[in-house]
Amino acid sequence: MTGIASPRELTLRGVLLGAILTVVFTAANVYLGLRIGLTFATSIPAAVISMAVLRAFSDATIQENNIVQTIASSAGTLSAIVFVLPGLVMVGWWADFPYWESVAVIAVGGILGVMYSVPLRRALVTGSDLPYPEGVAAAEVLKVGAGVGGAEENRKGLAAVTAGGLLSALYPLLAKMKLAVEEVGGAFKVGSGGSMLFGGLSLALVGVGHLVGLAVGISMLIGIVISFGVLLPQLTAGGIPPGTDLADFVGTIFREKIRFIGAGTIGVAAIWTLLRVIGPIVRGVTAAIAANVSRKGGGNASLDITERDIPIGIVGGTILASMIPIALLLADFAVGGPVAAALGMTLIASVVYVLIAGIIIASVCGYMAGLIGASNSPISGVGILAALGISLLLLGLFGQGGSEEDTKALVAFALFVTAIVFGVATISNDNLQDLKTGQLVGATPWRQQVALILGVLFGALVIPPILDLLNSTFGFQGAPGAGPDALSAPQASLISAIAQGVLGGSLDWDLVGLGAAIGTGVIAADELLTRSGKGSLPPLAVGMGMYLPTQVTMMVVLGTVLGHLYNKWSARQSAPEFAERMGVLTATGLIVGDSLFNIAFAAIVAGTDNTEALAVVEDFSVSLPFGVTAFAAIIAYAYWRMRRDSISA
Repeated sequence: MTGIASPRELTLRGVLLGAILTVVFTAANVYLGLRIGLTFATSIPAAVISMAVLRAFSDATIQENNIVQTIASSAGTLSAIVFVLPGLVMVGWWADFPYWESVAVIAVGGILGVMYSVPLRRALVTGSDLPYPEGVAAAEVLKVGAGVGGAEENRKGLAAVTAGGLLSALYPLLAKMKLAVEEVGGAFKVGSGGSMLFGGLSLALVGVGHLVGLAVGISMLIGIVISFGVLLPQLTAGGIPPGTDLADFVGTIFREKIRFIGAGTIGVAAIWTLLRVIGPIVRGVTAAIAANVSRKGGGNASLDITERDIPIGIVGGTILASMIPIALLLADFAVGGPVAAALGMTLIASVVYVLIAGIIIASVCGYMAGLIGASNSPISGVGILAALGISLLLLGLFGQGGSEEDTKALVAFALFVTAIVFGVATISNDNLQDLKTGQLVGATPWRQQVALILGVLFGALVIPPILDLLNSTFGFQGAPGAGPDALSAPQASLISAIAQGVLGGSLDWDLVGLGAAIGTGVIAADELLTRSGKGSLPPLAVGMGMYLPTQVTMMVVLGTVLGHLYNKWSARQSAPEFAERMGVLTATGLIVGDSLFNIAFAAIVAGTDNTEALAVVEDFSVSLPFGVTAFAAIIAYAYWRMRRDSISA
């Protein structure tokens, strides 16, 4: 491919379509993130919509559709900034979201995330065997839509994606109609304490599990057993107050204690993961420098189009130049607080923290996204660690014991710095998925990286007014003057509590330390398994199983088991590669349908201001057995169908 002109890719119409999708997807994600603490991946829905729109143009290419999904997905993912920024309203520092200040903090963090991800592409995408479930799924959607492969295979592939999508959208439709439950399980007594186990009935999570592999599923299951089978019963033993609802009590202990233990495990696992990927990262940077030298010697034509990143000199220069607006933002934010009295020292320390923490977090988030997907990565756990780091730095500089107003100002400053670092986290969490998609469809990396920057800018312009609208309409729980219908914003509340706990002296360090000790033990077990050739136990996946609610993790674990069994069956078929691809395409459809339904439902809720707009009954007495039966039947039919179509190939 060296020297061959690149296909139509970064076009004006593609950028405009990506910008339009950005508004829709970002609005939906901001609302859902504040309402229920979850966001959805927008890359696959964006790819589907892009193919439908650009099909009207005879010269549209798979790479152009990829650019559209790249712009929309980076902006949609950036909306996870709502896991931090509302904390400034919750602690009473902001009354609303100052537009240009909010735009700047979102944009500069997102652009840094793009820049950090450039050398990581070589380390964690092209030079790694991480599964990247959503990146692979998006590529399969694009390939099927573009007719890549034989006519019969494409026909069956498109049918598999379509069937998976319809099946995946069917169940949440039944749930929103109140005919089926959205989750099963509950809290239960364990000795003198209690625990809880839930399973969110989401076919998208089953699809993700199918794609990530059994090792990740086993690791997550071990994390679930540690948190919900061991720690939660111990931490609730003998402590259930009379007359207290068991589910509320156990849920509170999980949020206030178990998640901090899980964050400690994720922190240690993240550091270990970083140490393990430092070598590939260094090689990636070295390869980027070598590509830059080659480019200077022979021009872009001397490089394969799939190896043409943004030049490493521009990447490094942009990262360093970004520190200037960061310093100016922090200096402006610090006016009137205790930081202003030691401005120079604090700014230097904070900027260095952003620079170094950004590198670490970009690497860890990219690895986590590759391991289990951007939607399911415990990004709020990374936010906790980022808030913990800057809070400890401020604690070292200013100590404890100041006035209540000074403490509030330091907490606000810590949240503002965390928001910048969190922008890096959210974008690097998504970017490598997009770059994996690009690798699989023959995209030019530098064009995709430019599209990522455009997506960041579009998202940064859109998010603040949406936040302001929701703040003025609903408000946030815990914020001054919040009403009864205030949005819970659970992650922002938790991360704010971390900063307040460190700077106010109320954080329970024993919980974080226990999590770190567990993480160290898991790392040792993983090393023993790997060296003995008996498999692996990804420490980050164990940490995710401990930290995330089982509404998310249980169905991923189920999906890994189903995917493993299906792939073993596929290996025995006459066309094993095709049979396995049919599984990938059906799992992709499961993710597509759920994502598209979430977008449609979010639009309905926003338009009607009614979270039960689709309900056809108030109370359906058999919603639980009907829902479980329907969910199991849909899964069974999906796997029966993919096996049937694979055999008849």
